[in-house]
Amino acid sequence: MSENPIAPGPLDGVRVIDLSTVVMGPYAAQILGDLGADVIKIESPSDTVRVGRYRTTPGMTALSLNVNRNKRSVALNLKDPAEREQALRLIDTADVLITNMRPGALYRLGLTYADVAARNAGLIYVHAQGFRSDSDRAGHAAYDETVQAASGLVDITHRALGTPVFVPTIIADKVSSLTIAYSALAALVHRDRSGQGQHIEVPMADTLLAFNLIEHLAGHEFDPEMGPTGFAPSMSKGHRARHTKDGLACIIPYNPQNYRDFFTAAGRPELAADPRVNGPALDPADYEALAELADECAPTLTTAEWEEVCARHSIPMAPVLELDHAHEDPYIQEGALLDTVEHPTEGPVRVIGIPVRFSVTPGSIRRLAPVPGQDTAEVLDELGRR
Repeated sequence: MSENPIAPGPLDGVRVIDLSTVVMGPYAAQILGDLGADVIKIESPSDTVRVGRYRTTPGMTALSLNVNRNKRSVALNLKDPAEREQALRLIDTADVLITNMRPGALYRLGLTYADVAARNAGLIYVHAQGFRSDSDRAGHAAYDETVQAASGLVDITHRALGTPVFVPTIIADKVSSLTIAYSALAALVHRDRSGQGQHIEVPMADTLLAFNLIEHLAGHEFDPEMGPTGFAPSMSKGHRARHTKDGLACIIPYNPQNYRDFFTAAGRPELAADPRVNGPALDPADYEALAELADECAPTLTTAEWEEVCARHSIPMAPVLELDHAHEDPYIQEGALLDTVEHPTEGPVRVIGIPVRFSVTPGSIRRLAPVPGQDTAEVLDELGRR
């Protein structure tokens, strides 16, 4: 599971309470767990990621296995006063609390920031929700697709592809997960310096909007506008992977020299001499036409041949990874990015490796995803001994 499975990790000694559901909060908590934090998940088996197809054990779905490792699972009914008090006592021991419960539910359960900060002033309380709490949309239900729409991402796909499709990954959830993780870490640094905890709000729509606008604000960066929004290279209809002689590859000539080398390798010297690829820079007005010529030339060589040519000439290129064969890919195998391990209840399962490498305090996979409520007795026993 890890080159050093007993490595303490940079967050050794930090306790995180995961009081969240679905992917956004749980994935953020898992990242902190991968980095060494003691993550305690307070959950109900009705969590969405626990519902669906499983091999042997109810609740042990593929998604739950991918967002709940390096956690201990505690089953508590927060509507029961005695069990809610146990949850609050656990929160008293925590450095970080992550939740995506709606404000009304938090208020009814006595789990607002004001409630828990009165008991644990140094707590970093991260609340993630669809929209800002001070906006007219504060109480609206939010799903990844609605946030893709509200953040302008659907407009980007509509303009680029001609159809208003959703990006086929839960990008709003996962970008927000990363934002939760780095925000919690920043607040921990502040607390270590000042002793002061704080409340952090992570609105999904705001987070994804900021993410999208880095390049797509474009001509609207200036006021008055100098041009339309949308990053021209990625909005081009030619911005796509290409068919080689034997497969698919991302071959993206990014400058005139790239194009000249590409056309020469494809046996098209007349295209290498084209004025459009012999100026100081590419003209955005030529992107579409050049992309069509690249599509025309790509099938002259195999993917492996293009990989060699592009590496030699510093042309951006990567073969298209087929996810069904990801576990067989040499790059993935060498980096232990997918590894098969024996799960206590599910048998052989694949785990996703930790993508970040620390030279001194590497992260590790110390616990595989637990069965719902698996660690209730252990954690509450520890609580009783405090």
